[in-house]
Amino acid sequence: MTADRDQRRTVRELVDAHGQTYAEEAGIRLKDTPQPLYRLLVLAHLLSARISASIAVATARALSEAGLRDPRRMADAGWQQRVDALGRGGYRRYDERTATQLGEGAELLTERWGGDLRRLREEAGGDVCELRRLLQEFPGVGPTGADIFLREAQLLWPEVDPLLDRKAVRGAERLGLPGDPDRLLSLAGKTEPAVLAAALVRAAVDKDVAEDTLTRVG
Repeated sequence: MTADRDQRRTVRELVDAHGQTYAEEAGIRLKDTPQPLYRLLVLAHLLSARISASIAVATARALSEAGLRDPRRMADAGWQQRVDALGRGGYRRYDERTATQLGEGAELLTERWGGDLRRLREEAGGDVCELRRLLQEFPGVGPTGADIFLREAQLLWPEVDPLLDRKAVRGAERLGLPGDPDRLLSLAGKTEPAVLAAALVRAAVDKDVAEDTLTRVG
């Protein structure tokens, strides 16, 4: 019982201090409507590269501030405009390739699903594996990017909830928590799985988050 109580406290301290979704950090008010879902897809694309999460989030904000909040505007923007916005966010290492991928992805979303990711969801027919496969049809969105999108979209799409991906599990193990997703969800009580997942991922990618949490637990 003592170990169980300590693990629950660890989860509580982690979520209280670091339980912000990446969409929230990027200023995306998630709703099941076309624009927020598209902005989440772009954020997932950016986060999936080998670059710090803070830079990816800053870049998502920079794209939004440049007016590139929906697939039509993203596709209509010139390549250089996309490169410049990516650069302002600090995404310089991958800016040229990503600018091309974002343009191609926006065109794909517009042509195949009318600019609306809810239609992609309908095509998947409630099958999460199919959702993951369809998301990977976007240039630059591989398995990691698809998982990031679904990890946050589970707040809106019940068929995905609950989802703790491999990176979230790595964060749990870094904190000395069990690696079983069902056990982690049980320890988290009423915490939204998307919030728990984001907090665990932050512990996985940032050792300061893990150390801060363990210090709080004492």
